[in-house]
Amino acid sequence: MALADLLRLAWGSIAAHRLRSTLTMLGITIGIASVILLTSIGEGTRVFILREFSQFGTNLLAVHPGNTRTTGVPGSIVATQRKLTVEDGEALLRVPGVEKIVPLAIGQARVEAGSRSRAVYVYGVNDEVPAVWKFRIRQGRFLPREDPRRGSAVTVLGPKLKQELFGDENPLGEYVRIGGERFQVIGLLEPKGRFLSFDLDDTAYIPVGRALKLFNRDELVEVDVLFSAGLDAAGVARGVKELLIARHGEEDFNVVTQDEMLGVLDRVLGIVSAAVGGIGAISLVVGAIGILTMMWIAVNERTAEIGLAKALGGTPGQIQALFLVEAGMLSLLGGALGVAAGLGTARLLQVALPDLPVHTPPGYVVAALLVSLGVGLASGVMPARRAARLDPIEALHAE
Repeated sequence: MALADLLRLAWGSIAAHRLRSTLTMLGITIGIASVILLTSIGEGTRVFILREFSQFGTNLLAVHPGNTRTTGVPGSIVATQRKLTVEDGEALLRVPGVEKIVPLAIGQARVEAGSRSRAVYVYGVNDEVPAVWKFRIRQGRFLPREDPRRGSAVTVLGPKLKQELFGDENPLGEYVRIGGERFQVIGLLEPKGRFLSFDLDDTAYIPVGRALKLFNRDELVEVDVLFSAGLDAAGVARGVKELLIARHGEEDFNVVTQDEMLGVLDRVLGIVSAAVGGIGAISLVVGAIGILTMMWIAVNERTAEIGLAKALGGTPGQIQALFLVEAGMLSLLGGALGVAAGLGTARLLQVALPDLPVHTPPGYVVAALLVSLGVGLASGVMPARRAARLDPIEALHAE
């Protein structure tokens, strides 16, 4: 029997029982749709975060103050928070492979210009930000190179903050008040967008020394390190750790590379993917049981038909193939409907929530269809073998 004849006969049997076939496919459809939707969100999140980190380049690492250690009486945990200073940042330039550093102090303050004001994040940085963070200047210039412990009363504005304060006017040379102190605007940045939950365009950038005084702090939030392209990040991180341990006397800081950050992300998304797989597996099991039940009923209903086919020369292999094709067609149709439902729901979510990252790799769609086909074929094995083993005389007597 040709494959075309098998497909035609299987489709005729499915179409003859539309409601039953639709209900049978429902479990497969729900399972595949849930997997497609949730994996699209998960993959979209991974791609989004990867893009967020990659916009600053790939040869960066960050040093954060503080480390949690177990000390003293067994069972007691003491969190030791040590200061990360401007001097620590400057010392990192002695580490082989380190090209530039950005000492970072962050705080919130109100920025005022005339009658307009806006509460934003204020970043205390140095002159290396354009090179390290891949920022571009639209007008004017970035912060001058100077002693990071002091700093001039100058600022560079993000484009969104500039628009809110000055509208279409040229802000260069104008004065703003940041946290009550007077700063001259010397530069305007090109749009950079958001980084995770931070809007980098709605910010003001001032010298790190001025920021520390403005926020009444004597320590940095972070030091970002740019190392030579092509070097091993882990090797540079070891050099950074060795230098800071020599300065602090202990490892009271954290050094994080982009590979480590993305590794944490992958582990989190791996857990999410496993949970999604579990949800989809439950629905697919339900769908598989539905196909198995329907095919078993179909064998009982078509006993006489099977007997007649065997009496006319149909082989057990052909009978088995017919029922397997029918089961595979049911599950594949259910999988196709599930893929369509999952992709459709993902697109609707993207329209309703533009900030929600959604990305569906074509490989996921192909894998979902193959899994649904495999589930159907596995579910149809028992009914198909039962049909193939029927005795033609006894089957015809069933009529």
